[in-house]
Amino acid sequence: MLVKKKPWVILVLCLAAFLWKMYRCVHTGLFSDSSEQWSSLDSFLEQRICNCNRCIDHNPQDWFCDHYDASVNCLLTRESQRIPPEVLFWWLKLQRSQDGKQVQKIIKHLFEILPSSTAKVQDTTQCGTCAVVGNSGRLKGSKYGENIDSHHFVLRINTAPTAGFEEDVGAKTTHHFMYPESAMNLHAGVHLMLVPFKPLDLKWLASAFSSGEIQHTYRRVKQFVEADKSKVRIINPAFLKYIQDKWTKHHGRYPSTGFTALIFAIHTCTQVSAFGFGADNNGNWHHYWEENHYAGAFRKTGVHDANFELGLIERLADEGKVLFYK
Repeated sequence: MLVKKKPWVILVLCLAAFLWKMYRCVHTGLFSDSSEQWSSLDSFLEQRICNCNRCIDHNPQDWFCDHYDASVNCLLTRESQRIPPEVLFWWLKLQRSQDGKQVQKIIKHLFEILPSSTAKVQDTTQCGTCAVVGNSGRLKGSKYGENIDSHHFVLRINTAPTAGFEEDVGAKTTHHFMYPESAMNLHAGVHLMLVPFKPLDLKWLASAFSSGEIQHTYRRVKQFVEADKSKVRIINPAFLKYIQDKWTKHHGRYPSTGFTALIFAIHTCTQVSAFGFGADNNGNWHHYWEENHYAGAFRKTGVHDANFELGLIERLADEGKVLFYK
């Protein structure tokens, strides 16, 4: 009888281990990699937990599933460095780039400077709860800071400051999305998430961590950037095209940095909260740290369709995919 019971004992122990690891993932957002004995279980949990509210079977009648594509590569890595011709053609048109024939050479050089850019998406967010913090003036007086900082990961956009605004926007940053013209120095431990809108952005990134030769794009940019070299990540141009095709539906020339960060979070986080998107309570579109006399400028540029993107965020909230704090 004792021999017959052993398989059941093993099954119970395995189930207990599985439930314990699931509990840790949900409540801490982090997987322990201190022992190799958990590696296969971690891999299983990453697939189950990170995609628990995603689409398994495409259903065109489901609004979210009709937009969401789990197969798209979020990050540009050594393993996924080839840019498909249709993506390259679209990408080069965004800012009328002329160096399309040099793209693969540029990427190869970039990976020589930043070998950490080969990291996988799972190494970046690890399935935790994520706060995506936009730059809207509606954050002023919101007192959302403590709520924002309570998330495992906090994603910020472009030149957004926190000093002096902690009560409303929080102080914590784990991922900062930027491009050369919006680049800023980052504290150690923060992921620099480059959103490249042109090949020159990739050249700038390599330069900013090496020679400093690129100081001007269509305007002056930072010669060097202070950031943790091991935590630099690059958004895949194919991911930008996917957002433009499937989500913004070509409203605007290309998606904004903030909306790109939000869709990235939806692809990589267990739970997503959005703060600081849309106009303020008076209907003005401006940054929370500015007194902008041209408050509708962002909405009227034609580069991004702010109203359409806001509508998508509101629909994502209605679908239960995002917690939207207005």
